[in-house]
Amino acid sequence: MRVYLVIIDETEEALVALQFATRRAAKTDGALHLLALVPPQPFNAFAGVQATIEEEARARAETLVTAAAGNLLSQGAKMPVISVRMGEDIKVVREYLKEHPEVSALVLGAAKEGGPGPLVSHFTGAGMAHMTCPVFVVPGGLDAAAIEKLS
Repeated sequence: MRVYLVIIDETEEALVALQFATRRAAKTDGALHLLALVPPQPFNAFAGVQATIEEEARARAETLVTAAAGNLLSQGAKMPVISVRMGEDIKVVREYLKEHPEVSALVLGAAKEGGPGPLVSHFTGAGMAHMTCPVFVVPGGLDAAAIEKLS
């Protein structure tokens, strides 16, 4: 079974990647892993305040990834594996891939305009040599019909 890993955040790129991966998984009888990243929070000298900031960031990421999973279920897709991790994005994705050798592809979305984001830049550039699976980069300007055709 093919497993597609999608990084979930609040960007349009993430939605495009999720649409592609969802359709691809349905057509290949595959599965989805959704990974929400919580960036490290700026250090605060007061431990209680720091803990609250981190908890709020984690709760926001959990809400986002759970909503994405619920949307998939409402469309008839299989229940995805959901993970929320705190840390530096590239490092967290690499660790996740090491922990989950069943992942068949990392699916990332590209921005409609401007240069690639840090994940696309890393995993299609210098970081590609160390990948354990292919990387799919879905162009951000594609509409639903084009994504359906490509998947």
